[in-house]
Amino acid sequence: MTPAMPMTEADDVLAALGDATRRAIHRIVLQGPQSVSALAQALGVTLTAISQHVRILQACGLLQTRKVGRVRICEMDRRGLDVLADWVALNRQLWDSRFDALDAMLHEGDGAQ
Repeated sequence: MTPAMPMTEADDVLAALGDATRRAIHRIVLQGPQSVSALAQALGVTLTAISQHVRILQACGLLQTRKVGRVRICEMDRRGLDVLADWVALNRQLWDSRFDALDAMLHEGDGAQ
């Protein structure tokens, strides 16, 4: 992947998780659904800031929200993690094939001596 390549879904997930507050929100919600206000209180952050972080996590598929009365509840969404897992698998496959080719080239040199 070169810097000139367009943003991918994996880029969005990685960018979202690049922020410490969003990682903290993700860790808390991994333990179970939480209201936006409970997240704000737990992290000592304003409701406005938490809402903005939640929107970013929601946009990349790491969180989903639902409304229960007047309370917005945040829950885990697997889609973002699935995108990240696919990205890791693809990159691992790419690097494995490159290392295999390098290994073959190095062993070729062993036979020539």
